Amino acid sequence: MARKHWLLALFSIVLTTFLGLPAAVAAPAAPPGAVTKGEDPANGPDRNEIAAGDPAAAVATLAAGENQAGAREGYPRQTRLRVFPEDPSDKSIKLGLVPYHAIAPRLNALQARSDRVSVEIAGRSTLGRDLYLVTLTAPERPWQTRLQDHWRELIENDPVRAARDPLLEREYKVPVWINNNIHGNEWEGTDAALRLIEHLATSNDPKVRRLLAEHRIYFNVTANPDGRVAGTRGNNNGFDLNRDFVTSSQPENVAMREIVERIQPVMMLDEHGYVEGTLIEPTGPPHGQNYDFDLYIRHGLANGLGMEAAVKALGFPEAQNVIIPFRDIPPGEWDGWAPIYTAQYSMFHGAVSYTIEIPLQVNNNAYNTLPVDELRRRAAINTAVSESSMRTTLDYVDLHDGELVDNQIEIFRRGTFGEPQRFIPDGFVPGFGPEDRFTTQFPRAYVIPVGPAQRSAAAAARLVDHLVAHDVRVRQAVRDFRLNGRDYPAGSYLVDLHQPKRALANVMLENGRDVSNDAPVMFDISGWSHRLLWGASVDILASGQLHVPSRPVAAASPTGGVDPAPGRDLAITVRDGKDARAVNDLLGRGLELRRRADATVLVPASARADAIEVANRYGVRFTVAPLGDPGTVLRRPTVAAAVAADELFALRDMGFDVRPVSTATLNAGFDLSRIDTLVVSSGLRVDQLNPAARAALDAYLARGGGVITRGATGSRFNADAGLLQLRAVPGKSDANGTVTVTNAPGVLGGDGLPHSFVFAPQWFTDLGPGVTVEQRYGPGNPLTAGHWLPNDDGTGGRDAAAGQPLVVSGTDERGARVLMFGSEPLFRAHPKGLFAQVANAVYWTGSASCCDSARDAIAPAGPDR
Repeated sequence: MARKHWLLALFSIVLTTFLGLPAAVAAPAAPPGAVTKGEDPANGPDRNEIAAGDPAAAVATLAAGENQAGAREGYPRQTRLRVFPEDPSDKSIKLGLVPYHAIAPRLNALQARSDRVSVEIAGRSTLGRDLYLVTLTAPERPWQTRLQDHWRELIENDPVRAARDPLLEREYKVPVWINNNIHGNEWEGTDAALRLIEHLATSNDPKVRRLLAEHRIYFNVTANPDGRVAGTRGNNNGFDLNRDFVTSSQPENVAMREIVERIQPVMMLDEHGYVEGTLIEPTGPPHGQNYDFDLYIRHGLANGLGMEAAVKALGFPEAQNVIIPFRDIPPGEWDGWAPIYTAQYSMFHGAVSYTIEIPLQVNNNAYNTLPVDELRRRAAINTAVSESSMRTTLDYVDLHDGELVDNQIEIFRRGTFGEPQRFIPDGFVPGFGPEDRFTTQFPRAYVIPVGPAQRSAAAAARLVDHLVAHDVRVRQAVRDFRLNGRDYPAGSYLVDLHQPKRALANVMLENGRDVSNDAPVMFDISGWSHRLLWGASVDILASGQLHVPSRPVAAASPTGGVDPAPGRDLAITVRDGKDARAVNDLLGRGLELRRRADATVLVPASARADAIEVANRYGVRFTVAPLGDPGTVLRRPTVAAAVAADELFALRDMGFDVRPVSTATLNAGFDLSRIDTLVVSSGLRVDQLNPAARAALDAYLARGGGVITRGATGSRFNADAGLLQLRAVPGKSDANGTVTVTNAPGVLGGDGLPHSFVFAPQWFTDLGPGVTVEQRYGPGNPLTAGHWLPNDDGTGGRDAAAGQPLVVSGTDERGARVLMFGSEPLFRAHPKGLFAQVANAVYWTGSASCCDSARDAIAPAGPDR
């Protein structure tokens, strides 16, 4: 876009900013109305075989730094970055790449040399390392920056006016985002970015100066600095950050989410490794059904082909067989279905997005076995390939920036006016066919009720806040209203799908789709739903008009409180992870609570002040303690967990005192005498325990120590330890998705959600005496959304699972209480409405051992227990 007419632009900003004339005043009113991938799915056997350690103890949290630039300043926005101590153990050093501690000095030096480069702290990693957002653009005065902000907001908030604005067309600085090193042991994107940053900041080439006069180029230099230093794929919590975008459980993902919302790029790259020959998206099918795919694929494929040509032109033999999944890979092997990846998530914010996989492996076994010279040779080639993808993309944007802005405007316009997705004919771009055609029917709105119709007020508030944080527009009714034959009280929330980012709203709230027949395999999860799995009641309004007096929501209304009058005993039913967090908080204060069989926890009237504090902290509600069953004493349970990293995170998020264990930990003499419940899903094998560890386990079970299992590793532990009599039947190992379930009154509370989540599902048959079914798969076809085919021999399919026990419990002959999950209630910390199932399992299984007189003699209860 040409950079002219700043006088007219200044006049525009005087009207809109200094004279207080909002953009909406002048706006017309809207009408009513099977490639082998170095990129692991991170859900292979390792999730069930390698137990999580204790990441909190791995490295001391680093001191925080702050930005110096104000939010409304112009450019450059320069920050004097704190310099981290030199770390000779940084895994990037061996590869001849830039260690994390050297990045800040390099960026500080560039800021001193050039007024085209700005650096801000976008957030901090789990361990407190700074996340550097670098912006390359020509200098701007504050009023010019405010005008750019105004235009960016206009594109989203009033796309009709934006499309007609001649100043925006000529003067808008088109944004591009390049994200790097989201997997910590895929290093080279960071180094390519640093090279390109220096070139753009210092070059006297007129082409570069013009590029920066007309665009803003944003670099997230390293999205995962903890993983970069440690040489791990995940962050310090063990999470794959490229699977967390619609969950946002990790601080690094929150930072990336805020970047893409703030800058609203028209194009973005996410730099990864390693796929032999190089891989450049667009993906193959299935494609996400909520996208306006016609507005993505034309530019997506064209720039993909351009990057392919540029990579080949580098002349490296190892980078000649470039793979473009849309063109080259069968359906499902590199799909774009799930919204969990950086590239696929960014598309919901209006970007033409790509995952780039550089060619030569330097991580994992290669890192440990190849000579250093060979590793550095490979890393140098990888860096060149990565930089080539960045330079080619900038050239493409420079040539097509007006079309790309129009593209983004049209995405938001269709959403705002609730227009249907367009039919894309075969041959729309070369290779587009019926296998690429995925669309959905957007409902008119979703309603999140408050009051008696809401299953969990805390869960509803969490969902509302989550949607708002993702730039989904939510409104709150100011009066009672009626929709679709149902009455709703004032305070209920509405998500009107006539909004710019309707696709993002819908991908979170819809059921999803069964894609089992659309592809023989899928790369990762194929089913998710915040509406079905996050614990809140959400209604669908399929069609019609919304005439509900309401106000926009910036944050959900407070939900916590204590209903009974002073002097009355209190009760809280554990239906949500927040309820468990509140109970564990109270237990941690040394209060004596009691638990009933229906998962209700009784709190004495004397603890009212504590209850008020935790109610406000976690948004939970205490009601009057019911008459009848006085319950059994509940003490703060101590949990030993041989689990995957995501499960460890979720258990601690609920406030449990968790000690990570594994086969090696037990063999080293871990003391089980102070443990109430042992959770086993990964990294613990009875047949691999030494005699002393096996004796300690037997003693633990003999005193009634509780056991919770999940998955194949858990079922094997049950069999090898001689616990419950049953047969665990595995489903297809890659099957996953949202399933219907029926709940029985019992350990899980009896009023659980009617859906659950499975990955490598199981069910249980041939149940022995005393084994109770807590939850079953739904009848018929239990798969609501996802991908679940039978094995080649016909076994392991969803039809075989229908009606079968999914969660079972029982007490073994020694008195140990055992609960077994065939589902995935803590998967990637996502299905938050299922967390309470695990919490109730912990309370139930641990209650047999917590009151045992021998254990009480060893470890008397106290405030720190």
